[in-house]
Amino acid sequence: MKTMRFTWLFLVLLLTLGVALWVGCESKEGAPSSPLEKQQQVLFERTLRTSGAGGVHDLLVVALFTGQVFRYDGATGAFVEVFTSGEGLEWAEDLTFGPDGNLYVGGGLSDNIVRYDGETGAFIDEFVRAGYGHLKEAATLMFGPDDMLYVSSHHNMRVLRYDGTSGDFFGRFTSGQQPGDPIGLAFGADGHLYVACSTRDNILRYDGTTGKFIDVFVSRGSGGLDVPGGMGFGPDGNLYVCSLETHEILRYDAATGEFIDAFVSAGSGGLNRPIDLTFGPDGNLYVTSRRTNEVLRYDGTTGAFMDVFVSAGSGGLDAPFGLVFMP
Repeated sequence: MKTMRFTWLFLVLLLTLGVALWVGCESKEGAPSSPLEKQQQVLFERTLRTSGAGGVHDLLVVALFTGQVFRYDGATGAFVEVFTSGEGLEWAEDLTFGPDGNLYVGGGLSDNIVRYDGETGAFIDEFVRAGYGHLKEAATLMFGPDDMLYVSSHHNMRVLRYDGTSGDFFGRFTSGQQPGDPIGLAFGADGHLYVACSTRDNILRYDGTTGKFIDVFVSRGSGGLDVPGGMGFGPDGNLYVCSLETHEILRYDAATGEFIDAFVSAGSGGLNRPIDLTFGPDGNLYVTSRRTNEVLRYDGTTGAFMDVFVSAGSGGLDAPFGLVFMP
């Protein structure tokens, strides 16, 4: 009888211990405990990062001289990897994601556009061959509302249009007043195309469907604009423009083109020759500072300097130009 009672008590003790261990594991909310589980967790987080799920969108920055694209953690700015090797390019100035989810990079000296896998960075093909459509220095490229690819051909003062699926040339898009050494391109909420003219220090507006010249949207030198570069419309709907020679980011009214303010004041945070800008998923403004080899971050509402998001030379970055967040 004593032996049976001892055995029964021992079984109850084991059952209680098992329940306690089970509850303890549940309280850790599925935290990995074995090397295999930890490896699976790492792979899961990598998948989230690549897909953009879970709020993680890494930053890609293209380096002018090597044509390589560098990948940085979207939350911390830490170097992740060299995303593309620069294969097929000689110098590179801008990059964008297409409707197909792949990455397109424009060649500054190779006068072409190369396509890479948007998830792995592997070379796919030369999407627009060298000089096709009289392309001469692909300074900026973007896909329009019609999913066509628009490219500022800097050296021959043209904006060219290519089929967004095949890369076939669809002709010179802009007509009427031609842009002077165009760099930045942006489609507005009105559906029209805005072009930054680096040698005329102004911004022109063209009909987004026909390409016909509408007006000088931002007049020459407005607000101190001196060599406008990359630009884009912000969360407030207004136009933000890199002013390379004054080391500022200038803001203009989206309806009238009137100067509002120097959103980022001259040299703020060490800004020196800003080339390109983008608003991140966090609503803040990210700018490539060409001469300091950095990416700087500014408050998306006030323009106040926040931090050096990508430090000088991080991962081997040299001469940063275009930048874009992964989808």
